Amino acid sequence: MPLRHGPVLLLLAALALSCDRKIEPFVPGEKPEAPDLSRIFPEGAEKAAKQEAASGAPSPMGGRGAPPVAGPSGPQAAGAGGPAAASSDEPITGTVSIAPELARRAPAGAVLFLIARTAESGPPLAVKRIPDAKLPLDFSIGPDDRMIRAMPFVGPIHLSARLDSDGNAMTKLPGDLSGAAPEPHQPGDRGVSIVIDQVL
Repeated sequence: MPLRHGPVLLLLAALALSCDRKIEPFVPGEKPEAPDLSRIFPEGAEKAAKQEAASGAPSPMGGRGAPPVAGPSGPQAAGAGGPAAASSDEPITGTVSIAPELARRAPAGAVLFLIARTAESGPPLAVKRIPDAKLPLDFSIGPDDRMIRAMPFVGPIHLSARLDSDGNAMTKLPGDLSGAAPEPHQPGDRGVSIVIDQVL
């Protein structure tokens, strides 16, 4: 019995040794990058500055003045939009307003979060935090507002806004108000309208 199955076992062992276990492609020089939490938490910018001063090295969170990092080329750079996706250094600009029937329900001293995503329910690509916002408000959101600098500012981009009563981007309290642009947009688009018309 051992002699009859010996060649089969040797063949299986050879196949196992020749199997490539490397699943994810490796990009030389690629390093993990922390999201820029200063976009949504003001204290994040202060902590990043202290870390940078103590170590003498640039903070992984980056700063508003840091130059944008070029994104990957090829299919991955197309993002959710596939071949139709567009990348640009141009921001998207427009106006955030509130539906008349909700104007009186806006929380006093609320923080306005303007959020850009490459997918409707995906993680934020870029975030802008505007304290004590007065609506209607002209906005601009672009590459300088990215959470992770290595992520390309790629379209189509879904835009939404939220009037947050506690100023914490991680929480959504009953009574907070939100709204979204009716369709995705490309970098460089102007005159985009976001109407806050929903009650959480």
